Amino acid sequence: MNQRSLGVVLPYWLGRPDLEALGIARQASACGFERLWLGEMATFDAFALATAVADTTSIPRLTVGPLAVGVRSPVAIAMGAASVATLTNRRVDVALGASSPHIVSAWHDRSWKGNAQRTRESVTVLRDLFNGNRAAFSGQHIRTKGFKLRQPQPGCTISVAAFGPRMMQVAAESADEVVLNLVAPAAIAQARASIDAFAQACGRPAPRLAVWVTCAVEPGPAAYHQLASQLAVYLRPPGYGEMFTELGFGDLVRKARASDSRHALVEDIPPELPAAVGAIGSGPEVLRRIKAYFDAGADHIGLVPSTAEDAEGAATLAFITDHARSLLSVDDRGEMAW
Repeated sequence: MNQRSLGVVLPYWLGRPDLEALGIARQASACGFERLWLGEMATFDAFALATAVADTTSIPRLTVGPLAVGVRSPVAIAMGAASVATLTNRRVDVALGASSPHIVSAWHDRSWKGNAQRTRESVTVLRDLFNGNRAAFSGQHIRTKGFKLRQPQPGCTISVAAFGPRMMQVAAESADEVVLNLVAPAAIAQARASIDAFAQACGRPAPRLAVWVTCAVEPGPAAYHQLASQLAVYLRPPGYGEMFTELGFGDLVRKARASDSRHALVEDIPPELPAAVGAIGSGPEVLRRIKAYFDAGADHIGLVPSTAEDAEGAATLAFITDHARSLLSVDDRGEMAW
């Protein structure tokens, strides 16, 4: 059985100051978390932000991504990870994902098709590059030849964000870790079973399962509005919409996909939706929900703290830290896995 661990995810809440990301990172560092996830939205380049985080915190492990495989090539990802690791002397891992048609096609004018196979090919190329090999790959979506990292990163792990059976299979068969976001604990058990079956079928150890879990202790109206505003973004994209439909919010998904206005949806999102896919509520309820994700089969939980009423997520992260021993396994030395 894999050891449980906790980390922190920089949330990039809509309508918040861009530099709040650095403040959350500093809070995570002060609480003793040893892993930080840095995705990429419309604010900072993820590798630039990772360098800034390394310069201002003591967090030893940075996971950059999920990065959209349709936007960044394996060579660009490998260069970015190696650059941050070399310049900061930190462990840098990467996570890959499909992102959304809006970001890949509308923002970057790249093809949205073939994400599962593109992800599989990206993982193959990245492993070779991180191990110090010269690129020599010709696939269906990726072709690269001649590039070699000046600073190989053989310890760099590759995570894959998975929604749907095709991406789940790719992740289980090729990644070191599978990442899920905005899911209920019941979905974790199903995902764990699928991951284990796919891995066993191809004769490899099952990868770890990481889950990003939005958390807020004693949230008020502003916190719920923040959570609803962010969820409104995810009602429309493929995968997320279907997942929310399975949770009983199909009417919201249909409305989102029929409307061009995200803002019009916010007031329609009930508190039950963020609660269904996060750890929201009283202190004991937040702990109970986090434990439910672990008990369902998660190996790692990335905490996504609300900040609308809790500056930089400080109180929520500190509360969870104070109660971490009840959530995490203890190794032979009596030390907790963060």
